[in-house]
Amino acid sequence: MADDIMLKHESLVNELKQYLGNAKFDLIFKSKTAELTKPEQFLIKMEMSRLSQPVERFIDLRGLVTGQVKPYEHNGKQHFMDETAIEVFESALKQHGKYTLAVYEAVMNTENNHRVMQKEAAEKGNKQEQEDLLNTNVIKFASYESRAEERMNYSIKVTIEYNDKKNIKASTSDISLSGCKIKLAKRNIIRKGQLIAMRLVGLEQDFELGLKNGIQYEVVAVENISREFNHIRLKRTYVENNEAFDNFLESFIHGNKRRYKVNLDNTLDAVVSKGYEQYYIPRVTSLYVFLSKKDDQYYPSLSLTTENNIFIQRYFTDERSVPCLYNVLNHKRVSGLLTQPTAVKEDYLYTFTHVSSGKIYYYSATRTELNNNAKLRDLFLGFGSQKESWQCFKIQIMPSHPDDAYIPLSLPNSAGSNIEKLNKPPSPRVEGLVKDVKYIVVLTSIGNSVEQSRYKQITYDKALVNQLKLFGHAKHKTAPYLDIVALEYVNLRSHKRYLYKTDVKLHINDTVLSGHTRDFSVMGLQLECDQPVSFKKGDIVFLTFPDLQKITKKHALNELKYEVMAISKSLTTVNLKANRVADLPHAGVSFFTQLIENNKDKLKVSEEAPKIEGLSTALRNMVTKSVCQFPLYLHKEAAHFKVGAIGYGLYSSPLHVLLQNFGLLSNKTDVSSIITNEQILNVITPNIKDRSRQDPPLAFTLAINFDPRQDKVTEAIQSQCILGEDYSSFNEQISKGIKSQIIFVMRLYISRTGRPDTDYLSSELSYVSQYALHKAKELEEALWSVTGVGDVVDITEEALSHFELDQQKVDQMGRRKLLWLNRSR
Repeated sequence: MADDIMLKHESLVNELKQYLGNAKFDLIFKSKTAELTKPEQFLIKMEMSRLSQPVERFIDLRGLVTGQVKPYEHNGKQHFMDETAIEVFESALKQHGKYTLAVYEAVMNTENNHRVMQKEAAEKGNKQEQEDLLNTNVIKFASYESRAEERMNYSIKVTIEYNDKKNIKASTSDISLSGCKIKLAKRNIIRKGQLIAMRLVGLEQDFELGLKNGIQYEVVAVENISREFNHIRLKRTYVENNEAFDNFLESFIHGNKRRYKVNLDNTLDAVVSKGYEQYYIPRVTSLYVFLSKKDDQYYPSLSLTTENNIFIQRYFTDERSVPCLYNVLNHKRVSGLLTQPTAVKEDYLYTFTHVSSGKIYYYSATRTELNNNAKLRDLFLGFGSQKESWQCFKIQIMPSHPDDAYIPLSLPNSAGSNIEKLNKPPSPRVEGLVKDVKYIVVLTSIGNSVEQSRYKQITYDKALVNQLKLFGHAKHKTAPYLDIVALEYVNLRSHKRYLYKTDVKLHINDTVLSGHTRDFSVMGLQLECDQPVSFKKGDIVFLTFPDLQKITKKHALNELKYEVMAISKSLTTVNLKANRVADLPHAGVSFFTQLIENNKDKLKVSEEAPKIEGLSTALRNMVTKSVCQFPLYLHKEAAHFKVGAIGYGLYSSPLHVLLQNFGLLSNKTDVSSIITNEQILNVITPNIKDRSRQDPPLAFTLAINFDPRQDKVTEAIQSQCILGEDYSSFNEQISKGIKSQIIFVMRLYISRTGRPDTDYLSSELSYVSQYALHKAKELEEALWSVTGVGDVVDITEEALSHFELDQQKVDQMGRRKLLWLNRSR
C-alpha cells in the first residue's frame, strides 16, 4: 500500500527532494501536499525524513560507471568516484548541508551509472516496441522553415562560460554565421534564453580571431540526444560588432562546406512535406474559393480549380459562362456562417437550378437557414430534390491571409545563383489580387442519389412554390469578377490536348445524344453533352463528327469507337479514349493526328501558360497553410495497400482530434483503429487496384462509433467502411451508439497517383544531391512509393438526418460531440 502511494506521487516526491536542506522546507511541504490525505502526507514526510538522515556510507563506483574513477576524500573518508559523480556529490552536499542519504542516492543514480543505463535501456526498449507499431508517418503541412544562411556540419572544440561557470568543454555539431549547435554534457544545466560566452578554441589554434572574451550567444533550445549529452542550439547576439570575424567565418564556411557538408535537416524535412503536399492538392475533390472583403462586404474573388474539382466550378457557371458563386456565397450568408465560435465554420449547402427562357437561375439554402425557416424547409427540400440539378455540398470556411501566399524555399539565397530568384515573394500584381482575401471556402459535393430519393419523398404544398423565391438568386450585371485559376502541376498526359469546339453525335445502343467537344488529343477527347448521360465508365460509344467530316474525304468520321474513361458528377462532361483493336488503325486517331500536325500554329493547347504568372502558386500556398481535412496516403505493400502517411494541416479534423486523444499524433501514428487493416485489404484494395491516375476519385464511406469513456483506442473505436455513398448498412451500428457514444460518418475519396511532381521540388532535391546524393535518391524513392491519396470529409449531420433515429438523441449526441471536440482541441 505504501509503495503504491509513493509510486502514485513519484513526481511530487522528486520535486520535494529538491527542497531538502531549505530552511523553509516545512512550509514548502505543507503547501505542496495540502490536497493529499493525512496518510499520504505522513508517508511522504517519512520518506523525506529518511532521505535527510546523515550517513557514513562508503561510495565505490569502480566498475559501476562509464567514467574514469579516482579517489575523492570527504570528512576523512576516501570515496572512489568519477567526475560526473563528484559534481553531483558536491552539488547535493551544498544543497543538503551534510552527507545524507539523499546525497548518497543522488550519486548512485547518475546518468552514466551502469544500473541506471540498463534500466533506461529496458524502458527504451519497451518504448521502441510501442513506436515500432506506429508505422504511419504524420506529415505536417507547410511546417518547414526557410533558412537565412547555410549551416555547415563542422565539429571543433569550444569552451563556454555562463553564470559563474568557466571553461566548460564542449564541441560544435554545426555552425553558421549567426548561430551554431553544440554538444554539451548533461551535467551542465543550461536553459533556453540564457546568455553564454563561447571561445572557438579549435579554430584559435590555427587562426588569429582577435576574440579575447569569446562570442556571445543566446540559448535557443536544449535537445536531449543521449544519456550523457544534450544538443544546445545557439544564436549570436552580435554584441561584439566584429566585422573582421564575421567576414572570416563567412569565408571559412563557404570555403569548406563541400569538405564538411552543409546541414540538410531543414531541407530534408521540407522535401518530405512538400512531396506529400504536391500529391494532395491536385487530387482533392473540393473546390477552393477565396473570399475577399471590400467596403465591408464579403465576396468570392478567386477560385482554385483542378481536374477533380472543376465540375463544381462548372456547376456554378450559368448559360452566359458567368460564375454565379457571387450569388451563392453572398455577404449575408457568409456573415452568418462567420458567427460560429469554432475556427472552421461548417454547414451544408443545398442547391438546384431552374431554367426559364434559356436562362439558368440558382436557388440555394444552408441547413441552418432551412432549420430557421421550418415553414419552407420541406418545400425547398421536397421541390428542389425533384430537379436533376439538385446538389448537396459540405461548406467549410477558415481564415486566410495574404501573407500565406508566400512560402520561400527551405534554402538560403546563398545556396545558389537561382535560389534568390525563386525565393522572391509574389509579384505586385499577384499581391494586388490576394491583398483583400480574408477567408478560404472549401466546397465538397457530398450528395448522392439515395439521399436525393429520400428528399423526393417529402410532401409539400405545390401552391407555395412561389415562396421559394426567398432562396433564389437574381442575375447581377455588375457582380465582382471571379478569377478562376487552374492549379499548375506536372502534366501527366501522354499527349497534348487542344481546345476546340465542334458538334458531335454520340450513339450508344439505340440512343443518340448531341453535344460538342471541349478539347481533343491524338488519342482522346472531352465532350460536353446537351443532357445528362445514362451510360457509365467503361462503356463503348460511337461518335460522329458532322462538321469535321466536311473538311476531309480521306477519313470517315462516323460511328468511331471510343471508350468512356470518366463522367462528371453533373453527368454531362465525358472523357473518352479511342478504342483500338490491337494495332489496327483507328480513323479518329489518324484524323486528329493529321489535324494537329497541320494546324499546330492555329490550335490552342489546353494546358496553356497561366494568365497571371505566379497566381496559381500563391493560391496553392494559401490553401496548403489552411488545410482542414484529413489527407491520407496509400503505399503499395505486396498485393495490397497500407496507410503509409496522413497529413495534418493548420486545422484539426475530427479524426486528428481522435488520434490526438490517444497520443497518436506525433511524428508517427497508427490509424488502424479508424481504418482497419481488414478494411484496407477487403474493401479499399480490391476497388482501387486497377484504377489509374486519370480516373476520378472513388468514394467510400466510414462510420465510426467512439466511446470517450474508454482509455484504450482499440476499445474506444468501432469502425465500418463501405464502397460508395449509400450508408444505410450502418443503421444498426449507429442506432446502438447514438444514445451514449459519439458518432462520426465520414466520406473518403481515394485517387490513384501518377509520378510525383518533382519539378515542384527540383531546387531542394538538387541541393540535397550536391551534398548527399543517397539522401536525394531515398527521398525520391519514398515519394514514388505513394500509390494513392485520399481525402476524408466529415458528413455526420447530413448522414444522420437520413436514418430513422430519435431526433432528440441525435441532438444530444451532437452537443456531446461538439463539447468533446472543442475540449480536446
